[in-house]
Amino acid sequence: MSNNENSITILNDLIQINNDRVAGFEKALADIKDENVDLKVLFQEFTAQSRKFSQELTTLVTAHAGHPETGTSMAGELHRAWIDVKALFGGGDRKSILEEAERGEDAIKKAYNDALKSNTLAPDTIQLVSKQADEIKSAHDKIKALRDAS
Repeated sequence: MSNNENSITILNDLIQINNDRVAGFEKALADIKDENVDLKVLFQEFTAQSRKFSQELTTLVTAHAGHPETGTSMAGELHRAWIDVKALFGGGDRKSILEEAERGEDAIKKAYNDALKSNTLAPDTIQLVSKQADEIKSAHDKIKALRDAS
């Protein structure tokens, strides 16, 4: 596989995990009670952030003559199913919500770190992926701090 093909594959993986993040936060938003309105605001912000990231990555994939990913991953779907099961058994309190959000943020943070360590990203993509990775780390840290304070 050429470096361009590898780069497209990695970018598509990042698109997919951003789509997973959007779906995960939308699922959490539907389940959050009024007493956690601050989490609703934060999760809406992160949903918009991942939509923007997906659009930026889609533009790069297209620029490299690739076909952008449009769906979510099986792992993301399984994680959302686990959230549903957990909620059925009383796991809908603030700390549980934040623990699941942090688990999702751990996954996307790892995907970005792996992408940057792969040494196969096209030179014109590294700056954008690095910028997005920094913002993902910041989002993760916000969620972790809220979880630690719960």
